Amino acid sequence: MLVSRETVIQCLKEVKAPSGINLIEAGLVRALNVEDGAVRFVMEVDQPEPFLATKSEAEEKLNVLGAKSVSIIMTSHANKAPPPDLKPGRSAEAKGPEKVPGINRIIAVASGKGGVGKSTVAANLACALAVEGRKVGMLDADVYGPSQPRMLGISGRPQSPDGKMILPLRNYGVTMMSIGLMTNEDQAVVWRGPMLMGALQQMLTQVQWGALDVLIVDLPPGTGDVQMTLAQKAHLDGVVIVSTPQDVALLDARKGIDMFKQMGTPVLGMIENMSTHICSNCGHEEQIFSHGGVKAEAKKLDVPLLAEIPLHLDIRLAADGGAPIVVSKPDSPQAQAFRMVANALIEADKA
Repeated sequence: MLVSRETVIQCLKEVKAPSGINLIEAGLVRALNVEDGAVRFVMEVDQPEPFLATKSEAEEKLNVLGAKSVSIIMTSHANKAPPPDLKPGRSAEAKGPEKVPGINRIIAVASGKGGVGKSTVAANLACALAVEGRKVGMLDADVYGPSQPRMLGISGRPQSPDGKMILPLRNYGVTMMSIGLMTNEDQAVVWRGPMLMGALQQMLTQVQWGALDVLIVDLPPGTGDVQMTLAQKAHLDGVVIVSTPQDVALLDARKGIDMFKQMGTPVLGMIENMSTHICSNCGHEEQIFSHGGVKAEAKKLDVPLLAEIPLHLDIRLAADGGAPIVVSKPDSPQAQAFRMVANALIEADKA
C-alpha cells in the first residue's frame, strides 16, 4: 500500500527538531509532495549542521513507513548572501566566485523580461552543444517557472543514494537538474529569497554533475536574487542575453546587461528571438515584434549578435513535445540557427 500525504505528515510529527518540537509543528516542512510512493520536501532551517541527524531520522522513518524513495532538500537562511557592493574599488573585500569542480565552463542564458523564449533558447543551445560533441549540463535555475523538464522530455525523479549528493537525470546528451523534477507541474514553488539561494547553491554543488565541458544555466527573467547569487557564488564564464526585437523587451534587456556588467560577468552575445515570421501557407514574411532591434543594441554595446531566431510553429511544437527542434528536426533552418550559436560559443572558447 502506497504512503499518503496524511501518513507522511503523521510520520514527520514523530521526528523532533533540535528545539524539541516536531518538524510539522515547527513549520520546517515546505513543498511536501507525495506521489507514487515517492516523498519529497524541503526543510527550511537556520543552520544545516544541527539538523543533519534530524534529516537522517526523517529519511529512516519514512523508509520504514514504506516510501519508495525519500528526497529531502535543506535550505538555510544562513545561506543568504549580503547584497553585492557594486561600488568601484570595493569588490576585493568580498570572497570571489569559485569554479564548480568538474565543470569547465558555466554559461548563463538570461533575459530582462519573461515571455521572450529564453528557456526554449537554453534547451536548444544545450542540445546543440551536445550534438557538437560537448559534455553538457543544464541547470534549470528558473525556480518559479521551471520548464526544462518538459522541454527536454525528462519526467523522472532525482535520487540521492547517500543522502548527500543528488543524481541528475539525462536526455539528448544533456545532464539536467531542475527544481521542477522535485514538484508536480501544477505545484507552485512558494519560497522566499533565502530558500531560493539555498536551493540554487545545493543544485550547483551537491549535484553529481560529473565532468562537463559546459553547464548551461537557465536563469529566471529579471535582475533578482538568483542572478546575483549565481554571479557571487560560481565562476560564470559569461551570459547570453535573449530578447525579442520590440522596444519594451529591449528596455528590460538593457537592465539585465547592466546588472551582469556590474557583477563582472562577461556578456558573450545577444540573441534576437521571434525575429520574424514567415507564413507557412503563403510565404508572407511578417515582423510581428519588429526586427533588428537586438542587432542594433548589440552593435551599440559592442557585443556579438549570435543569431536571429524566427518565430516558427515547429520550434514551439518541439519544445512542448519534449524534443527541442535541434533534436526533432536537426536539418531544419530553425535548428541550424541554434547550431550556429553553439558553434560561435565553441569558437569563442578556443580564442
